[in-house]
This record gives sequence, C-alpha cells and structure tokens, in this order.
Amino acid sequence: MADTSYDVVVLGSGPGGYVAAIRCAQLGLQTAIVERENLGGICLNWGCIPTKAMLRSAEIKHYMDQASSYGLKVAGKIEADLDAIVKRSRGVAKQLNQGVGHLMKKNKIAVHMGEGTLTGPTSLTVKGEKGEEKLSAKHVIVATGARARDLPFAPADGKRVWTYRHAMVPPEQPTKLLVIGSGAIGIEFASFYNDIGVDVTVVEMLDRIVPVEDADVSTFLEKNLKKQGMTIMTGAGVEDLKVGAKGVTATIKDKAGKTETTDFSHVIVAIGIVPNTENAGLEKLADMERGFIQIDDYGRTKSKGLWAIGDCTPGPWLAHKASHEGVTCAEAIAQELGNKDVHPHPLDRNAIPGCTYCHPQVASVGMTEARAKEAGYDIKVGNFPFIGNGKAIALGEAEGFIKTVFDSKTGELLGAHMVGAEVTELIQGYTVGKVLETTEAELMQTVFPHPTLSEMMHESVLDAYGRALHY
Repeated sequence: MADTSYDVVVLGSGPGGYVAAIRCAQLGLQTAIVERENLGGICLNWGCIPTKAMLRSAEIKHYMDQASSYGLKVAGKIEADLDAIVKRSRGVAKQLNQGVGHLMKKNKIAVHMGEGTLTGPTSLTVKGEKGEEKLSAKHVIVATGARARDLPFAPADGKRVWTYRHAMVPPEQPTKLLVIGSGAIGIEFASFYNDIGVDVTVVEMLDRIVPVEDADVSTFLEKNLKKQGMTIMTGAGVEDLKVGAKGVTATIKDKAGKTETTDFSHVIVAIGIVPNTENAGLEKLADMERGFIQIDDYGRTKSKGLWAIGDCTPGPWLAHKASHEGVTCAEAIAQELGNKDVHPHPLDRNAIPGCTYCHPQVASVGMTEARAKEAGYDIKVGNFPFIGNGKAIALGEAEGFIKTVFDSKTGELLGAHMVGAEVTELIQGYTVGKVLETTEAELMQTVFPHPTLSEMMHESVLDAYGRALHY
C-alpha cells in the first residue's frame, strides 16, 4: 500500500476543517482533507445552515399568521407542511455540500473519503470504499467535530427520542414535544416546532433558559416564549423516560422538588455535545480533557506537527469559532514551514459572538453584566428597547432590547447583549468594535443610518453614559 504524502492533511471537513484546508492551499501548501460522511460536516449538512432554512419557514408562517396586523388579507388558514419544509432544508444542505466540493477542486485540495485514524502525529490511515490508504504529512490538523450527547437512561432511537439530526428529518410531526435543554440548539428547535403549531415544553436544569446569555436576556426570552404558548420549566430535571410505541412518558422533577409524570409524543435531547475523538489514535498524541483535545492559542497539541481545531477542542463550540481557528492554524503552520509573509494571531475567546435563531433572536459578544462585576470591573450599563426605535415599530417588531456593558474607567466595551428581530445580523457591529478596541467615545461619534435597527446600538451606548436621545 503506497504512502501518499502532503504538506498538510486535515482530518474532518466541517467549517473548521474545510476552511483550514482552503487557507493552507492559498498559502501554497499541498493539502488533503479526509471526511468519513459529507463534505461540510455537521454545520452545512445537519446543523447551522439547514436548521436556519427550517426556522425561516417557521418565521414566514409566523408573519403570515400576523398578516392582518400589516394590513393584509390571507384567504384560509395557514398550515405548515413539515415534509415540504424538510425537503427545502435538505435541498439547501445539498447545495452547500456541493459548494464545498467545488471549493476543494478550485483550490486543488485532494479529498479522501473514509474513516481516518492517526498512526502517529503526522500519519494516518483512511478506510473507505476503495480500501485502506496511508497518508503522511508534515502537519496534520484534527477537525473531527462533535456529536449530540445522549441521555444515559434513554439513548436517542430516532423514533420517539431525537437528537438534533432526527429533529431535522422527523418521521412525523410531533403533537406534544418535550425539549430537554435550553441552550441554542434546544431553544431553536423548541421555537421552530412551536411556530408550526406543536405543543412544546422545555425543561432546563439550571435556573434560567439560554444560561450562557445575560440574565436580562434570559428573563425577556422566557417571558416572550411563554406568551407564544410554550411551557418552560427551569430548575427542573428529567429523571426518567419510558419510551413506548405511541409516545414517551417523562418523569420530571420541578424546582420545588415535586415529581410528576407527563406524556409526550416525542422528545428532543439537547443537553450538550461529545467530541468525536475516540478511536482516532489520539490517546498518546495529545492531552485530553473530557475527550476534548487540549491546544494552545494557535491550535498546537503536545505532539510536534499535530494540530486541532473546532468542536473537538475546548469551547465555545461554534462554527464561526472553528473557521477562525482553521485560518489561524493554517497560517501558523505556513509560518513554521518558512513563510515569513503570514502573521497568525491567537484567538480572542472574549470576542466570539454567539447567536440563537429562535423567535425572537438572541445575540451577544463579550462579558455579561454579572461576569463583568465578578471580574472586578466598575461598569456602566446601557439599555435601549425596540419600542423606542422607528424601524422596529414599522416592521411590527417592537419587542426586544439592546444592552451594552462598559468599563467606566477606560470606556472599553466589555460586552453587548441583544434580543429581538434580526439581532444576529446586528451583533457583528459590536464584535468589530471589540476587535478594534473601540471605546464609548468612538461608538458615540459614529453616524448610524436612519431608519435602521442599528440605531438602537448607538442609543444603548448613549444610555450607558446618560445620553440616550429617543427613550
């Protein structure tokens, strides 16, 4: 069996892996990528993109249900066709999967389809349809991602108990759905199914939903989702699931310690992820913690020539974080191989935005108010509500707010937190501001176009310093 050699081999083709491979190729490195399932990984095929296609369908239904408030008449009842929604979502995923394949060809990246296993820091075998191949490289990047965590007492069966993958291609529409976990994945699916008419209950063991977000955002979102008809139980836990042919009986302990059993048609388990690092030959090559590969700020492991990025490394576990790590890692490798024109920069984890695409949307970057106080900062906090913004009122989206947190001594923007329409598009303004080390002075002096939702970003900054103009 011949040993095929490259400058770089990337193990995994998700948003971290394929971006790393492209950047390596751009830098003149002979590059290969190994993928066991679909080019594009979870994000393009089963995660970020197809879920947003489904959520878009739910969003349009929501607006059609509210047609009369916009002066429009709709004949008949608006109904969701789940099969058609799923078909559209899978079409979007297929288009993007093919797009990644095109990018591999364009950048002359060799694609090896099969299961990759490391045999050393810079060597691996690939078992695929064509048999077994041996690959070697000057550097190897592990980008194997992660998968959904199962409940220990009720593993997902794809029939009644689902992970996100099952929830995206459901065998049938639920009638009464239990969602366990209220992070981004859990809340997005809860929002989608609620919008298409499913009776949804969310159970979260912590004291608030979307617990990584600012407490004010969690409170607002919970109130809003309940108003939409969702049942939300915080400080609660699912102690048992009894799965039958026609449904699931859940034993739930509430925050008061009272235990009840409730019947549901289906359950989505969204309690976190497990890194795809077992059986990859990593045990002796990298330091591991709870299965996650430990790396430095550029992606290096303890073994020379072996790197790791994305969801198989410490969080936050976000596609855009993986892509950014992929670029940093590729440039650090090129620098080690003698390219003096690249200057890789370490990842600033405090400047990674987070987005949740429920209705209303949630977005944030940097420290929450509580974290800033815990870190010892003397802070100034600004808030501006959607109801004070002309564009939001014109859109019929007057619920939400934007919150900013500043260091009162230096004017540094410590964090920004939003809930409301289109905030996942707005948050990048504050993210750029953090990377540029912008203070309140520059943000105040910036001209924001009118009428736009972005004006609320300006007003929130002004409010932190007692200068809000429109509220």
